[in-house]
Amino acid sequence: MSGTTSPQQVPTRAAVALRDPQAWRRLAGWLAALVIAWPMLALSEFKPWALFGSGNLAVIGGFLAGFFPPEGSPDFLALLAKATLETLAMATAGTALALLIGAPLAFVTTRALSISRIGPGPGRVQAAVVRQAARWLLMVLRAIPEIVWALLFVRALGLGPAAGVLALAITYGGMLGKVYAEILESTDTRPARALLEGGSGRLAALCYGLLPHTAQELASYTVYRWECAVRASVVMGFVGAGGLGQLMDQSMKMLNGGEASSILLVFLALVLLADVLSNALRRLLA
Repeated sequence: MSGTTSPQQVPTRAAVALRDPQAWRRLAGWLAALVIAWPMLALSEFKPWALFGSGNLAVIGGFLAGFFPPEGSPDFLALLAKATLETLAMATAGTALALLIGAPLAFVTTRALSISRIGPGPGRVQAAVVRQAARWLLMVLRAIPEIVWALLFVRALGLGPAAGVLALAITYGGMLGKVYAEILESTDTRPARALLEGGSGRLAALCYGLLPHTAQELASYTVYRWECAVRASVVMGFVGAGGLGQLMDQSMKMLNGGEASSILLVFLALVLLADVLSNALRRLLA
């Protein structure tokens, strides 16, 4: 009979039903990404197999062997503790100043908090100009790497953590402002819009319309940026900004692998501390 389905046809129809309708599109996307990425790898002279050459393996092995055992003398541990406190102070003060720069700029650039966008009225053009100017300012702040700012401030202020604090504050202020604005706009903005339409102020719309849904993500990103500041302090220490980076620079110049490995262990502990802190904040704000 024409209306019945034979047993041989059932697997075929099931296979058709399970077929991914986006398979060809995804394959085309992967091929396009490969076509774009391959010239970039060639231009960057990316040749990972060079690491496994016999001469290079011997150099790497000798370098890593010098890292054991880690240095644990009382005098070095005292220096390590002082440098760790300097690094923590530099990262914390720099991130706090960056927060003071980035948060107000994010408040200005978040379109969900714009009263003039609710409807026609005076000030719409002026508000758009102010938002765009704030975005350009954020772009300028984050476009210049912190190491460049550190070199500038070391020349102006002399050697020490103060140059690192200012360098972190400027660059990370631009990063925090951009990402804060994107997080605030990526959530459900209808509560904030309802508050603004009801006559509420922008600050109240932020506190009661946007922050309840984004507090966890904002706190998590802020702690992550603090973790990045700890790592960046190493690089800035090489130009005289103090902290663990300067101590690492001295150890590497003296080819003292034991001291370098002790410093790296401290960095590992600081990253673990940031991870624990981030998880605790997320649970607290949940």
